[in-house]
Amino acid sequence: MSESLSPLPLVLPAGSFRAFLFDLDGTIADSMPIHFRAWTQAVTEFGGTFPEELFYALGGVPLLRTVEILNERFGTTMPPEATVHRKEALYLEKIEEVQAVAAVADLIAAEYGRLPFAVVSGSPRSSIFRTLTTLGLLDRFEVIVGSEDYARGKPNPEPFLTAAAQLKVPPESCLVFEDADAGIQSAEAAGMAWVRIPQRSVR
Repeated sequence: MSESLSPLPLVLPAGSFRAFLFDLDGTIADSMPIHFRAWTQAVTEFGGTFPEELFYALGGVPLLRTVEILNERFGTTMPPEATVHRKEALYLEKIEEVQAVAAVADLIAAEYGRLPFAVVSGSPRSSIFRTLTTLGLLDRFEVIVGSEDYARGKPNPEPFLTAAAQLKVPPESCLVFEDADAGIQSAEAAGMAWVRIPQRSVR
C-alpha cells in the first residue's frame, strides 16, 4: 500500500467512541485529483461544466444527484446515468494511481481490532471495493455503505445512520472522519462527533 504525504497525526476529540466511520474519497484515499479529472472529462463529453470549487462543495453527494445539480446550476441536459457511468469508467482506468492519506492510514493501522470501522461514501459499492482493494485496506472494514444503500445522500444523516445501525452502535458513540462539508453536515445531523481531514487541491 502506498501512502500520500500527510504532515501531522490526527487529533481526535475527547469521548468514548465505539466505532469509527470513514468517508472514502479525500479521507481514506487521496483520490480527489483523479475523480476531478474523470468528472471533468465525462462532463465535458456530455456538454457540461464542473468548476473545481463546486466539485469540492459537492464532495460526498451521490453521483447521480451531482449530475442533477450540475444540470440545474448550468442549464445543461446531461443524462445522469450515462454521465456517471462514463465518469466511473474513467476513474477506474486510473485507480492504480490512488494513494492512501497517510495520517488516516496510520490511524486505521493503530486502531484496527480495537473497535469496528465502516466506510460511508457517496460512490457506488463497486468503486469503493476497487479503491479499498487498491490500497490494501478492504479487510479493515466490517461495514461498507455506498450510494446503493440509502435513499438520501449526504448532507442528509441517512448514510451515517445506516452504517451505525449495521454496526449496532448508537450514533452518539460513533466518530466520523470526513473531508467535505456535506459529509460533516451529515455527521452532525446524525448526532455524531467528527474529525475533518484537510482537503488537497486537485491542481
